[in-house]
Amino acid sequence: MSGWRPLIAASILTADFGHLDRVVRKLERAGVDRLHLDVMDGHFVPNLTFGPDIVAAFRRLTALPLDVHLMIDRPALYTPRFLAASPDSITFHVEVDEPDETKAETLAAIRASRCAAGLAVSPGTAVEAVRPFIGALDVIMVMTVEPGFGGQHFISPAAAKMRSAGEWLEGSGMGGLVHVDGGVNRDTAKEAGYWGAEVCVVGSALFQRGQDAADEVLRVREQATAGRRQAATDDAPTAGPGGPPRLRPRPE
Repeated sequence: MSGWRPLIAASILTADFGHLDRVVRKLERAGVDRLHLDVMDGHFVPNLTFGPDIVAAFRRLTALPLDVHLMIDRPALYTPRFLAASPDSITFHVEVDEPDETKAETLAAIRASRCAAGLAVSPGTAVEAVRPFIGALDVIMVMTVEPGFGGQHFISPAAAKMRSAGEWLEGSGMGGLVHVDGGVNRDTAKEAGYWGAEVCVVGSALFQRGQDAADEVLRVREQATAGRRQAATDDAPTAGPGGPPRLRPRPE
């Protein structure tokens, strides 16, 4: 545990898009480690957000790493345009209706552009769906809400998928980070940390009226660290009779 700290990725889905420069400055002052940019096409999920031009605008506004989360039907087609916007990682959904060969080619293309490549898994999808791609992944993103809208509540059973995801990344020898996305705040971060979250995506909790974003970042980081400490001592948090299964801590 010595020296370990969870990374905080700020989702800008509920931010004020009329003042992106102010949003970025606020998040930088709050101490976030990266920005999480949700791209939705109205087909894969029933919501529309933005395209590569907005990602490029964020790139001009900040030196923070940009994590692009593609919730779109055809990532293979659009990934080159997002790569041109110079993000630091691109993650798309394992559930997209593309052949596994195409998904593997897209992951390889992302990596070839010196960008981290990831797959996201929705709450209703078994985490085993990402395992065939494990050697090509820098990110496994476990969704703890249904993709498409901000402000949803954390789905606890989905969080347990991070246990397997972390072990697979560790076993691959390629490194990589487990991200948790959806409903993460000071009240749920401890459970996220327990199951192995290394990057906590925090969204609406950072933009609530009257809420100090810096304080929320601090509390999420503290709680995620406390959860990881519980995992290291096999002291399971309360989650029904007996709590969740034990989690073997990953080496530091």
